[in-house]
Formats: sequence, C-alpha cells, structure tokens
Amino acid sequence: MSEPRVHLARSAMSVYRSLEAFSKEVGRIAAEYGIDDRLRELVQLHCSQINGCAYCVRVHVERAQRAGITMDELGQIPVWRESGVFGDRERAALELAEAHTLIHREGVSDEVYDRVGAVLTEREYVGVSWIAISINAFNRLTIAGRYAVPPIDG
Repeated sequence: MSEPRVHLARSAMSVYRSLEAFSKEVGRIAAEYGIDDRLRELVQLHCSQINGCAYCVRVHVERAQRAGITMDELGQIPVWRESGVFGDRERAALELAEAHTLIHREGVSDEVYDRVGAVLTEREYVGVSWIAISINAFNRLTIAGRYAVPPIDG
C-alpha cells in the first residue's frame, strides 16, 4: 500500500468548508427545483461509480438506501441503459450525470441535451446538473487523497 497522502480537506479547511457550503446550497436549490432525495442519490452514486471513487460510493450507497433505493436498483445503476428498473426521469438524470462526469469527451452533446430536456423540466435539468458538478468535485478530492474505505464491520 502506498504512503498516506496530504489530506487536502484538513490541510485547507476553509476551502473544504466552502466546498461543503457549496454542496449544501446545491442540495437546497436542487430540492427547490424538484429533485428529491432518491434522484439526488442516484445521480451522486452514478457519478461516483464512473469516477471510481470508493469513498463516495460508500457514502452514497448508505444515503441511497435511506432514500428508499432498493438493493436491486443499486445493482442496476451501472447498467441503467439495459435495465428496466428506472423510470424516464431517472434515466434522463443518469444520462445527464454521465455527460457531466465525462465532460472531457464531448461536453453535454446536443443529442444528450435534447433527449434529457424532453424529459426533465429546465429547473430539474439545472438541479441535476449542479448535483453532478458538486459530487464530481468531491470525487476528485477523495480520489486524489486516497481516502480509506475499510470493510464495514458486522
């Protein structure tokens, strides 16, 4: 195992607190714009899976379960395109989450924008987008710092 890394959050706590405040404001706006806990957790979990952020996956699996997402649904997130367990709104949010997470590939293409926009309202589009932007920042922080993800006892 590699040596411990600088803990970015502890090393610049004011910046981390700003990121936390940003995330809380994103959550407030997303809720105001019609994004419920279930949809928010699906988006955060999928972004974290794509990025390979084990720490955030752990956090958001727990939150997803509290939001009522079943084990079957959790297992189907990586294969949402082939799965029939998600509704149109969830599928649109998962596709938009992917576009934001893989922004380096082609941005949010016109095709994705049009497809997602045909399902989500403008406010929902904004809410999902900011959720994806926020969790992607946290993913980068925890991946760069190699935050530990020990086994859960019990």
